[in-house]
Order: sequence, then structure tokens, then C-alpha cells
Amino acid sequence: MSVVTPAGPAPAAAARGPVLGRLALTELKLFVRERVGPVFAVGLPLALLVVFGNIPFYNQRRDSFGGHTLLDQYVPILAAFVLATLSFNVVPAVLAGYREKGVLRRLRTTPVGPARVLAAQLLVNLATAAVAVVAVLLVARLAFGVALPRQAAGYAAAIVLAALALMAIGLFVAAASPNGRVANTVGAVLFYALMFFAGLFLPIASMPPLLRRISRATPLGAAVQALTDATQGHWPHTVQLVTLAGYAVVFGAAAIRLFRWE
Repeated sequence: MSVVTPAGPAPAAAARGPVLGRLALTELKLFVRERVGPVFAVGLPLALLVVFGNIPFYNQRRDSFGGHTLLDQYVPILAAFVLATLSFNVVPAVLAGYREKGVLRRLRTTPVGPARVLAAQLLVNLATAAVAVVAVLLVARLAFGVALPRQAAGYAAAIVLAALALMAIGLFVAAASPNGRVANTVGAVLFYALMFFAGLFLPIASMPPLLRRISRATPLGAAVQALTDATQGHWPHTVQLVTLAGYAVVFGAAAIRLFRWE
């Protein structure tokens, strides 16, 4: 009588998790070594918060902001700033650079595969975004008395959808850009244009009606308004969440369709 031994997991499947983990750790080391990503994604929003928080003009309560201060309005904008920096200034340049240098092409001939490099990049950037947003919220609360989001679940939903939407746009830029230089340029233009509609230079509440309508249709404008609603204790408006989900689906699908490994 023979004994049938249950088959264990396939070696490739068993190794998939550890390989992705090692790749993510390697990408994290490269990300930290370059310093640009951590400085701009984590350090710059915190520096802006400290500067704004120490200017009396930003700490005066205003009827035009519903009794909130200008600093209260800027904290959601700085959270969006973190996501925009990583999505437009880091992801496109790194991935386009990898393709330009032949890294992705060489990985196609190995069991690792280039798709895991993309997954590792996204994991590192999403983890960095989470750390930076939490740091902004805590420093704003502990140092300047800005209230934490009163609708925590709504804030988390808005952050996740905003991150997916903006990362999808960043991947699309990487897919459509022939080299790292073009990706850097396009990413920078998108960053400043969309941060304007997010209220970085002029708060959304102070914008003329036409600019407010345009802002609602942009990914960063929708993200900031959703985060502001959640901060004030309201569930983000459905239109804002649907707008972010739409950007994530459309640009994510376009990035997958257009992405070239070499």
C-alpha cells in the first residue's frame, strides 16, 4: 500500500512573497540613499507646516473659513502635497529611468520579472506617503493645536483613493514618457498645475467660482476637498470619491495598456 504525500506549494509561488519583500527593501534603500524623495515627500511638507504654523496670519480664525484658521485649511493641502510629490516627481522619473537604462528589459529575462519592480516601487511610495501624512497630522496637532480628522474612516478612504488616483497618473506619465528627462518635466508641470487647484497658492475657499468648479474636477482638488470634509467631521462627498476613483481606473488602465518595458 503506497502513501501519497501531499504536494507542497510550488516553489515559484512560495518564493513570490519573499522576492517581492526583498525587492521592496532594496527599492526602499535606493529611495533613502537618493535623499530627494524623503526630503521632498516628508521633510518639505513638515517644513512648510512649521513655517505656516509660526506665522500669526495663519492662526487667526476667519468667518470665511467657517471659524477655522488658515492653518486648518492648509493641513489637508499638505497631505495632498505628499501624495503629489511622490506620484509626479518620484514615480515617473524612477520608472522611466529604469526603462531608459535597460533595468526593466534585463529583468524580463529573470524569474523576478519587471512587474514586481513596479509593485515594489508602489509599496515603497505608498508606505512613505502613509508615514509622511501621519507625521503632518501629528505635528500639526501637537505643535500647533490643529484638530485631528474627526471623521477618521472618511479621511482614510479619501487618502487611499487619492493615492490610487495620483499614483495611476504617475504610472501613466512613466508609461508615456520616452526617458527620465521627459518624465521629470511632465511630472513637474503636473505637480505645480494641480497643486494650484489643490489650494497651495490660494485656498480653494478663496478662489473665484470658476476656479472652484475646475478645482472640483481635478484629482488634487477633489482630494483636498474630501480630506477637508473628513477633517471637519463630515463623510467626503460622493462626487469627490467618485472623481478620485474615476482617475484611478482611467489612468491605471491607460498606464497598463501603454507601459513599455524597453
